Amino acid sequence: MQTGEDVKKALDKKAAYGKDIDIDRFEEGERDVKQIDEIEDSGDLKETMDHVGVTDQEDRLGTIIFIDNGMSHCSNKAQDGVELLSTQEALKKYDWVKDYMWKAIDPSKDKYTAKTYLENSDGYFIHVKEGYKAKYPVQTCMLLNKNKSIQNLHNLIIVDEGASLEIITGCSTTHHSNDALHVGVSEIYIKDNANLQFSMIHSWGKETGVRPRTACMIGKNGSYTNNYILLNPVGSLQSYPVANLNGEGASCAFNTMCLAEKGSNVDTGGMAVLNAPDTNAQIMSRSITKGGSMIARGRLVGNASGAKAHLECRSIVLEDGGTTLAIPELEARVADVEMTHEAAVGKIARDQVEYLMSRGLTEDEAIAMIIRGFLAGSIEGLPPSLKNEIDAAISKANLGN
Repeated sequence: MQTGEDVKKALDKKAAYGKDIDIDRFEEGERDVKQIDEIEDSGDLKETMDHVGVTDQEDRLGTIIFIDNGMSHCSNKAQDGVELLSTQEALKKYDWVKDYMWKAIDPSKDKYTAKTYLENSDGYFIHVKEGYKAKYPVQTCMLLNKNKSIQNLHNLIIVDEGASLEIITGCSTTHHSNDALHVGVSEIYIKDNANLQFSMIHSWGKETGVRPRTACMIGKNGSYTNNYILLNPVGSLQSYPVANLNGEGASCAFNTMCLAEKGSNVDTGGMAVLNAPDTNAQIMSRSITKGGSMIARGRLVGNASGAKAHLECRSIVLEDGGTTLAIPELEARVADVEMTHEAAVGKIARDQVEYLMSRGLTEDEAIAMIIRGFLAGSIEGLPPSLKNEIDAAISKANLGN
């Protein structure tokens, strides 16, 4: 059992991966923030939210918006099947919520989790009730709106037995909060025969530090899909979500789509721990460097018989000066497992560019089209709601220049 003193010691603990960040140079983000009744009436924040796919749409079940460290908006069209609250509100309303807090993630993992724990940070709480199958996604938005500040959020998602939900999260900074730090701790619990698709679309500033910390616990025949999309410049990003497949027949999939612009330091990955018989995992990564640093990690751990898993990392170096590194890892602890991996680094084929130019495209347009195909082809079976958001993000990204 962790104590406050144990966690305090972790405030100086560097993360296992990624560039170290001095968190002491950032002040705490505000918790008392502007309340937004309607997204359409959010003023200059509307454009920022729209860039990461958060809008007033009919095909959204509910919306939660956090500005800095305070909840600014919460609306819900399906209160019979899904409950949306802030984490702190949920703790006050239900005594059982504390049984899920800091059980999937160790608060002393590194300085970022320790900071979030010690600040008793708020975040969003999403509870899908037993047997409820949501027709539309819930959308959440995490906005950094204050320069030189740190956003510490602790999110809790519980999908009860036989339920299913899709969550689309758009995270971004406003134009005047470029030099800031985002820390988002997300603990996810997927019960037996339940399903969750959890997708993040990020758009940050050129100096922003980003440190999401996500862990998921999956029950019998439960399934979890984690999609991560970053197509804009970022100062430093380090993300390594973990899925624990604890129930027989559980499955998970990690899909990552990243672009490292010049000056960006991107370190992404995912880990699946197959703890139960006949579990299945897949990690797929597509990355492009346009002069930035790009690291793609993937780790599969087979702990039970009948486990099957595949890991694939593919990267394109678009400009000299950029670096890309693929780190696939397979670990088997029992005999009856089947795990494979592929990794490839390459360039855009000149004959493809010339062919498209012969069809009337400029060189920049041809390169952009090839990149779109490379990125968009990395994730199969996406729900239409998310595919539309990804297509929009790819269209907005400066891919051919």
